[in-house]
Amino acid sequence: MEFKENNSFSLDWDDRFTEDVIRLMDAIEATPPPPPSSSSKKRKSAVHHQDNLKTGRQLPHSILSPPPSFPSSFARCQSNTRLRYPPLRFGGHILYSFTEDEVENAAMELLKIVEIKKKEMGQVALGFDIEWKPSFQKGILPGKAAVMQICCDSQYCYVMHIFHSGIPQSLQVLLEDSEIIKVGVAIDGDAVKVFSDYKVSVNALEDLSDLANQKFDSDCRHWSLAALTEEFICKELLKPKKIRLGNWELYPLSNAQLQYAATDAFASWQIYQVLKSLPNAVKDPADKQSETISSQ
Repeated sequence: MEFKENNSFSLDWDDRFTEDVIRLMDAIEATPPPPPSSSSKKRKSAVHHQDNLKTGRQLPHSILSPPPSFPSSFARCQSNTRLRYPPLRFGGHILYSFTEDEVENAAMELLKIVEIKKKEMGQVALGFDIEWKPSFQKGILPGKAAVMQICCDSQYCYVMHIFHSGIPQSLQVLLEDSEIIKVGVAIDGDAVKVFSDYKVSVNALEDLSDLANQKFDSDCRHWSLAALTEEFICKELLKPKKIRLGNWELYPLSNAQLQYAATDAFASWQIYQVLKSLPNAVKDPADKQSETISSQ
């Protein structure tokens, strides 16, 4: 079966993106988020290739590849107001699953990959994110989590259309496994939504914003995924509103939606690889003393 891009959702849905709606969304996004809690942590898998539907399954060759390496003396990207970073785009295979059986098979494959990576590296982290259909009407709640994307390395990202498949057993096992780290930004909110919509827990969460603050001795910066991407990967994470706020429930997802979903999960995975390679910041003794005095 040839995968074909679906553009039908853009007709009625795009009519909702009036200038007033877009201005309102910009205003909401400009509002500072509340301070993170001490327990805060954040937030897709599949069976169809982005361009071709794959029915014969084999474990990706990438699981036998060595983990990515980064320079021992890491330097944060230097921002330049005159130049923009090149856009980040996931360039590997996007594996898209839709039916319950497809998502189950994709999750089983992921579990096998994780077990192999555990034996090689001891600990495995997955880039994790979800998408859902927003609501533009007062009193109408947003849709349930519709898409879950999970990225396990630089070559394969899984995009699972859980709005249609639900969360089958193997995917539930993967999500609830406390030894498989799921990484992202504001990932605790994603976990809450998954549990609210599907009564499945997502365990072992690592919030990249908290991790960045831990590495650079900052307690109050609220990092977005786009900001982390620019800071630590030197790329721009594109977040077009008509994709991000599109209808994620319709099947099939468009190529643009698949690329967006995979790139988000890949960004989280790659940022985690960079951050975990860095030592934790060491507080200045004077700062520690002032904290002690203020707490007395």
